Amino acid sequence: MTFGKMYQAAIILAVLLGFSGLSIAQDDRLKIVVLGDSLSAGYQLPPDQAFPVQLQKALDDNGYNVEVVNAGVSGDTTSGGLSRLDWSVGPDVDAVILELGANDALRGISPVKTRENVDEMVRRLSERGVEVLVAGMLAPRNLGDDYAAEFDPIFKEVAEAHGALLYPFFLEGVAMVPELNLADGIHPTGEGVSVIVENVLPDVEELIARAQSS
Repeated sequence: MTFGKMYQAAIILAVLLGFSGLSIAQDDRLKIVVLGDSLSAGYQLPPDQAFPVQLQKALDDNGYNVEVVNAGVSGDTTSGGLSRLDWSVGPDVDAVILELGANDALRGISPVKTRENVDEMVRRLSERGVEVLVAGMLAPRNLGDDYAAEFDPIFKEVAEAHGALLYPFFLEGVAMVPELNLADGIHPTGEGVSVIVENVLPDVEELIARAQSS
């Protein structure tokens, strides 16, 4: 083989190895799906201010090799999340942040049904070996004390039953703070989402650690 051909072969090999290394690096990325509703999907926000995008940036800044996927659907209930669970959370997913339940409460859906749906989603994901962080929700107090007493404990109790992680209230530090919410008083602004990301980040890091060790 001439020197020229050897040089060309070396270049081709280097390129192939480079692409191979890139592919391996991409395959090694841990994949997290945020399965939620408008609160996590980024309702009325610029795309770069949605929860999954801001969470991705925070994890990137902390050196994590993670891909965060936005599987939020505005208006979705726990029934809707359950019905789309399998195609929203594919076989390549390592972990899920489950943020559903707010619309159940807003529509006055029976907490019994909400519990059944959340439990079924966490159970099915856990059986697949997918680590889960349950993001809890609180019922609006205008629904009455009895409804709140039945709704509020759902997320903690389901998480405990399946050994999943729990972030007790997704809107912690943001709910009822006017400057952190849109005019509707329900959905967080971009700044509000930043507060949520900062608060939930330690729990997401624990979720990543679990997924990496499983």
